[in-house]
Amino acid sequence: MNYEIAIHRTDEGISVSVPALPGCWSEGDTEEEALANIHDAIREYLAAREDA
Repeated sequence: MNYEIAIHRTDEGISVSVPALPGCWSEGDTEEEALANIHDAIREYLAAREDA
């Protein structure tokens, strides 16, 4: 499944959130790192939802 993400750039790095998954966000020093981290965060978010 694909989710739309929102990328937020700041002086401190890049944060990424998933509007369809409240509270699901991650960050990284580069866009590539932030995108890799959000993929992991989405998997963990969905796994936690299944366990609930």
